[in-house]
Amino acid sequence: MATATVLEFMQRTAEDEALQQQLENLLGVGDGNISSETELDPAESEALGERAPIVAEFAAQNGFSFSADELLTVVDAFQKHQAGEMSDEDFAAMLGISLANESIDAAVPTNRLNRLVRYLSKTYLGY
Repeated sequence: MATATVLEFMQRTAEDEALQQQLENLLGVGDGNISSETELDPAESEALGERAPIVAEFAAQNGFSFSADELLTVVDAFQKHQAGEMSDEDFAAMLGISLANESIDAAVPTNRLNRLVRYLSKTYLGY
């Protein structure tokens, strides 16, 4: 699922300072942390839109394979959700996660996708 790969890449910018610095240099704006809709500021969103093919290539060099269009889809959803133009339900559906609390296992996730779902549920949707 390419959206999950885009989100994993974005999450990694919060965890990996070297990646964050490289992305900041590539975008020429912001701090390189694009890990959530609150961290993705308007200047970074605009730069991602303008430089999507370059960012997708940079991500691929770092082990995250997705297209520029997939990156733009996620960035657009972040912007719409942050502006109140997209409901939590539509945002969660776009991210491929459930809003139901019971769908998030309280146990330690056993794989990367489960870990990502837990992170996104807490970070993006406030659960």
